[in-house]
Amino acid sequence: MKVLVTGVKGQLGNDVVNELKKRGHEAVGVDIDEMDITDKIRVHEVLQSVKPNSVIHCAAWTAVDAAEDVENRAKVHAINSLGTKYLAEECKSLGCKLMYISTDYVFDGKGDTPWKPECKAYRPLNVYGKSKLEGELAVASLLDKFFIVRIAWVFGKNGNNFIKTMLALGKKYHSIRVVNDQIGTPTYTYDLARLLADMIETEHYGYYHATNEGGYISWCEFAGEIFRQAGYPTEVIPVTTEEYGLSKAARPFNSRLDKTKLIENGFEPLPTWQNALERYLEELGEYHAD
Repeated sequence: MKVLVTGVKGQLGNDVVNELKKRGHEAVGVDIDEMDITDKIRVHEVLQSVKPNSVIHCAAWTAVDAAEDVENRAKVHAINSLGTKYLAEECKSLGCKLMYISTDYVFDGKGDTPWKPECKAYRPLNVYGKSKLEGELAVASLLDKFFIVRIAWVFGKNGNNFIKTMLALGKKYHSIRVVNDQIGTPTYTYDLARLLADMIETEHYGYYHATNEGGYISWCEFAGEIFRQAGYPTEVIPVTTEEYGLSKAARPFNSRLDKTKLIENGFEPLPTWQNALERYLEELGEYHAD
């Protein structure tokens, strides 16, 4: 199978290409230099040239706070909404599958019940979430052969993420404040890439949620486990989102994602986030737990 992967320089896109190649698929990875997804003509040229059987769309604007800046909003919309629409239109023309990587931020994060994949109670709290929802709606309205996979709390080898931030802060400070009222589950891109490859090899289309297993936690609890496994003495001080302040974009308190549909469709769930964290820290050379 020939698969075009967007956002190949990002945390997830790079891992997806590597996983596809391990399986013997022809993976064509592109980023902004090869195909600016906001350029409709360029998207048409690249897809008509490659003629993939499937597209895994990992490229996105993911800087949540920066998306709130007035000068960035048009660009965020162009990348996450229009760019996704252009890809969907080309996939429709070619008759190929499209997998769109979305986010828990399409929901408002109220309550404490896990969000189900088919839930349509969309109420994004910020510009980023709204733009990703617009991408979802474009895919679902244009295509029948689509996967919309919502993920949360992502970490991987490429780029910045919460774990790298905590490690950097842990080297500088004896204690740090971390919010304890936003609840979810981390997602390791290396593990997720395996699942996405499993999915794209099937025709079990539709909406899915995918994070690592291991239970729901707060960012504060996640930070504590990072420092425990890394062997840092850093104290984690729990604070509310309101007490923490600083963020330009509103965040959902409830990022619990219901993943039972994966098992129902024969897909193997991801390992626990605790195990994923251990492997990730080992990759970074930071695992020193007793």
